[in-house]
Amino acid sequence: MWGLGTMSKQISVNISNEILDIQDAYNFVCDPAHGAIDLFIGAVRNNHQGQNVQGITYDMHDTLSRQSFEDIAKEACNKWKDIKIYINHYKGDLPIGGISIIIAISSTHRAESFDACRYVIEEIKKRSPIWKQEHYKYGRSSWLPGHSLRQESNG
Repeated sequence: MWGLGTMSKQISVNISNEILDIQDAYNFVCDPAHGAIDLFIGAVRNNHQGQNVQGITYDMHDTLSRQSFEDIAKEACNKWKDIKIYINHYKGDLPIGGISIIIAISSTHRAESFDACRYVIEEIKKRSPIWKQEHYKYGRSSWLPGHSLRQESNG
């Protein structure tokens, strides 16, 4: 099993093919000066747009995804002072209920941790090169539209 990540005192980002552990997220962001911890857990659901989903395969460009996680975490740290951020995304096959991503953020007060956590997941969805293939009954599968590796041009 492998994990690909970066860690500092304030930010931990990782990509892993091992089952993600909520306790690891809590342990990293726990801080005696912080009174709030916000936790986002992405899990595989059993349906999507009327399809009966059996599981999902997550694939990503490891280096670029990790860099985007780091960039987003640093942006959040600049926007909300005195926060700690943990991001871990799963890569590989997951069954229904499997945890695909954990984001934990701690801060002095709840408003900052809620806002920063929402910011981090929304930016990851928009900017990180992660793709998912849904698996359906009878062996059918479909890659969902994902992030393009090409920069969008504004003119």
